[in-house]
Amino acid sequence: MNAEFIEALDQLEREKGISKDVLLEAIEAALISGYKRNFHSAQNVRVDMNRHSGQIRVFARKNVVEEVLDPRLEISLDSAKEINPTYQLDDIVEIEVTPADFGRIAAQTAKQVVTQRIREAERSIIYRDFIDREEDIVTGVVQRADARYYYVDLGRVEAILPHNEVMPNERFKHNDRVKAFITKVEKSTKGPQISLSRTHPGLLRRLFELEVPEIFDGTVQIRSVAREAGYRSKVAVHSIDENVDPVGACVGHKGVRVQTIVNELGGEKIDIVRWSEDLSEWIASSLSPSKVTSVTVFEEEKMARVIVPDHQLSLAIGKEGQNARLAAKLTNWKIDIKSESEADEVTDELEVPTKEEELAPSIEQEDQE
Repeated sequence: MNAEFIEALDQLEREKGISKDVLLEAIEAALISGYKRNFHSAQNVRVDMNRHSGQIRVFARKNVVEEVLDPRLEISLDSAKEINPTYQLDDIVEIEVTPADFGRIAAQTAKQVVTQRIREAERSIIYRDFIDREEDIVTGVVQRADARYYYVDLGRVEAILPHNEVMPNERFKHNDRVKAFITKVEKSTKGPQISLSRTHPGLLRRLFELEVPEIFDGTVQIRSVAREAGYRSKVAVHSIDENVDPVGACVGHKGVRVQTIVNELGGEKIDIVRWSEDLSEWIASSLSPSKVTSVTVFEEEKMARVIVPDHQLSLAIGKEGQNARLAAKLTNWKIDIKSESEADEVTDELEVPTKEEELAPSIEQEDQE
């Protein structure tokens, strides 16, 4: 070990942000283990590394006692006073025991410690960078795939994109660029593990934030998102500025803004609806593009009964119930959809007198007679 090694540690501190003192302490701790392992020593030792020259010295630490029972750990008071007359009982005496060829072991050990600490520091830096980007969008390159995952290169780290987090119509090949949503960042023994998704509703939310300046600056707010990835989504928006149309801002001139997002999601259909504080209006809007005749809200059951024109019923329900299902997810309310004719039939049934009601007048007449 020499001064050049110390200069290398200084450079590491500047470039990697790894504290020189922390590295030196780690090297000294590793050298103690190395000394005991290579020289079969069980004694208590201390390794000292000069912070300027890099010189390494090993000291055996012995406790001053009246009667020595273990010479590896203890020294008599008389022997201690021969070294320094000021020593007293229970003091610690340090005796240099640096082996002649300890430099070779020290160099090898130091290299291993520094390499390990650099790797740990880099992993820690990457983890800190990506933990702050959780629930954000990243773009990477697909490197390989197996039965469970696509492995996506994000530059300094490789992320995993599970096959069940990819839209049904998507298949990626080697070197394909992919934009995905970071769902989770975790520490592991091999460094940070980053999980991605292409199906998460957060991906749609972030894409709108990137594409629509009014959402990015907070003028237009996304109040809710419901998504069946690869098929259809609903996004509820609200403007805090009455002069800004939230739906129009998201659609863009000739639909260019929303079309950019649709293209990114492989043609997934996106309904942009207007959020409202009025629950009836909000639920009616959530069933867009169908028209709604009336909405009856049952607060306790958190359910709404929606009446739509007969010709709008299939549109309100959607293919395989998709429109109604997404509206329920978007509003977090149960929605019972009926056509006007179905609603009239229910009303008529309620108005038809029961058999007992029909008999009641005749019974009253008989009593009067």
